[in-house]
Amino acid sequence: MPERVIYLDHAATTALDPRVLEAMLPYLTSEYGNASSIYTLGRRAMQAIDGAREEIAAILNCRPTEIVFTGCGSESDNLAIKGVALAARNKGKHIITSAIEHHAVLHTCHYLERFGFNVTYLPVDEHGLVDPDAVARAITDETVLVSIMYANNEIGTVEPVEEIGRLCRQRKVPFHIDAVQAGGALPLDVKALNADLLSLSAHKFYGPKGVGILYVRQGVRLLPQQQGGSQERGRRAGTENVAGIVGAATALRLAYEELEQVQPRLRALRDRLIDGVLSRIPRSRLTGHPTQRLANNASFCFEGVEGESILLNLDLLNIAASTGSACTSGSVEPSHVLVALGLPPEWARGSLRLTLGKDNCEEDVDTVLTVLPGIVEKLRSLAT
Repeated sequence: MPERVIYLDHAATTALDPRVLEAMLPYLTSEYGNASSIYTLGRRAMQAIDGAREEIAAILNCRPTEIVFTGCGSESDNLAIKGVALAARNKGKHIITSAIEHHAVLHTCHYLERFGFNVTYLPVDEHGLVDPDAVARAITDETVLVSIMYANNEIGTVEPVEEIGRLCRQRKVPFHIDAVQAGGALPLDVKALNADLLSLSAHKFYGPKGVGILYVRQGVRLLPQQQGGSQERGRRAGTENVAGIVGAATALRLAYEELEQVQPRLRALRDRLIDGVLSRIPRSRLTGHPTQRLANNASFCFEGVEGESILLNLDLLNIAASTGSACTSGSVEPSHVLVALGLPPEWARGSLRLTLGKDNCEEDVDTVLTVLPGIVEKLRSLAT
């Protein structure tokens, strides 16, 4: 029997909830109809999609017709940003985002720059917070979209999106929220958030991979980015992934039904982890906002070590974690998020992200607190 893995990388992906799999199974086996077909098998598939759309709309406090199903969170971000920007290119070609967005947003903005768009990348403070007033100052008559993430995928900081959305609404500029990390963890009422568009990904809240969700407020002009059939009211061509869509809706519903039970427990585990790491490991620091952060996110930097080396040592002990760094061209470069926080390289290269899930327990946290100080101490001694 293989030893249990202590999985602390829930920001990367989550395990499929057995209840979600149960809801999906009929549409992977007997209910295999194409939702565009007019016979009974196809109509039942369309009914399942309609039901899923209603379920998600109830959580987002929007109309079912404002929900678009995509292939992933990255596609939802792409469709929102490219779709709105290209539809409004005759009005203006200015986009506002932040320096710490997910690459699904940043690379999409870089792509649009090749076609004449001008992008403002707003700085953040040392905790990763975007200043709403900076957003307001950056808006011009040419601005066609503002895109700010709800919660950062690396450091867990929760952004003041409600206030940013209110400022955008006052200036009549569409506001997109990348809520991929926030799904299942933070409120998603799009009216309260002042969102015109909002992106989600099912596999971040115990749903299936390969399913994204995009909320598009009625009246927002959106140019489709995928041509073909007329699925999703002409906004996203392609045969619908019925099983995945049913799974996404079931997972989101379960996450919000259980929110008040799960999140406080995760927050307690997170705080235990943060306090233990900072007290036991010299020259360590928390990254992200100390309190305004996701309940499951504990992210750190350690001076004088490489984050990848920490990960490899944890993996040898069956502990799965993540780091904000990326290996490129044989050298380790600090994450763009940590650079934006103003961390010096000798700190930023030693990043570690531990993200808890509903199956983690105090024993998992205590195991990490037992082994991590020794790993960091060993790596520092080897570096000297």
